[in-house]
Amino acid sequence: MSTATTTPRRTTEQPPAADRHTRRFGLPVATALVMGNIIGGGIFLLPASVAPHGTISLVAFGILTLGALALALVFGRLAHRHPRTGGPYVYAREAFGDFAGFLAAWSYWITAWVSNAALAVAAVGYLDVLVPLHDAKPATIGAALLIQWLPAVANLAGTRYVGAVQLVATVLKFVPLLLVAVGGFFFFDSANLGPFRGDADGSAAGAVTAAAAILLFSYLGVESAAVSAGEVRDPRRNVGRATVLGTLGAAALYLLTTVSVFGTVPHERLVESSAPFTDSVNLMFGGTWGGAAVACMALVSMVGALNGWTLLSAQTPYAAARDGLFPQVFTVKRRGVPTAGVLVTVVLASLLTVYNYTVGTEGVFETLVLVTTFTATVPYLLSTAAQLYFLISGQADRVHRARLARDAVLALAAFGFSLWLVAGSGYAAVYQGVLFLFAGVLVHAVMSARKRRAATAAGTVNPAPLP
Repeated sequence: MSTATTTPRRTTEQPPAADRHTRRFGLPVATALVMGNIIGGGIFLLPASVAPHGTISLVAFGILTLGALALALVFGRLAHRHPRTGGPYVYAREAFGDFAGFLAAWSYWITAWVSNAALAVAAVGYLDVLVPLHDAKPATIGAALLIQWLPAVANLAGTRYVGAVQLVATVLKFVPLLLVAVGGFFFFDSANLGPFRGDADGSAAGAVTAAAAILLFSYLGVESAAVSAGEVRDPRRNVGRATVLGTLGAAALYLLTTVSVFGTVPHERLVESSAPFTDSVNLMFGGTWGGAAVACMALVSMVGALNGWTLLSAQTPYAAARDGLFPQVFTVKRRGVPTAGVLVTVVLASLLTVYNYTVGTEGVFETLVLVTTFTATVPYLLSTAAQLYFLISGQADRVHRARLARDAVLALAAFGFSLWLVAGSGYAAVYQGVLFLFAGVLVHAVMSARKRRAATAAGTVNPAPLP
């Protein structure tokens, strides 16, 4: 039984007030939001990040795709019965109470702003192709901060502009991806693939797990439509469809482009590359014009992804704050966007970016990616566990009995998949992620105390007896 009994559940999301800057997303924009957040900066840098593991990372990509589809289907089913802004937070709280809901919201929020920092780092690698920054640390930091703040400004302008930017960025990003995915096979050379396993001394299973932990970053965003369900038109119908369509489209492009990059860029060069798609196009067509064009489009793609992730990073704390589990400042909305959430998120991501570049530029992207892998699995695990809870507890109003077996298999597969990714994150990432996670326990203690004090003052609950 759920332990959260003092706060009534909201079953529907109230539509935003009429405003020319506010507009609900339809199926095309919701699908673009999913694809835009999945296909962001990750795919443009990850071929180089997993190259040290060898081509066995393609096996990891295949397994990851199946797991992401299982998650997409689970989120679609959950959103059908809980069409509210907040996604994993809503599902965990509904099933297990306030503390589980808070953990889902807190860890997802961490994932969002750490991902923003990682995306900015990836974008700088392609900006370096157009405006040589090289080892100029102040210029590199300044560029990364600018790339983060531009989408934040677009978000503050209103959801109408968020949707427009997202749709344009999603369309434009297909150009370099399709160019590499299709064109690369005409220039494919198996000699470029390198070893099947980069670490000959390790096990194949270990290599697949390690590669998958890095590659998960490229699939973060599968829950985007569910998190923003309150801003989607007809969410019971469109959230699930947008989630599955967006994930399938992203998966197809991922597999094609990764194979193509592996086959066009020599392995030794790919391992050291900071812009693998640019290198691939330059090697296909000669010169640097093609690579520069790809770098421009990759930057547009990453800014689009940051645009969507900035919105998501504000939506979850907004939902939690409405229930008294996050500070009330996160409920402040202007033009359909939680402004305080946007500002706090971009400031934290900026500080993390500066910190990581100050400590050292080597492996900044990979470090941030592995931390987000761990923090992302917490809301994934709680969401899939919530679906299993709804199924096992026989709550027929939430789960269609005719779909019971299918939904149970999908939820178990998604839960096992998420747990496997925790194991692959590595000790360092789990250590840092747990520190981030446990810091939230103090926040929850303070917010819960305030919530209970307010309820006691209102006379809705009896004060706890003194020991």
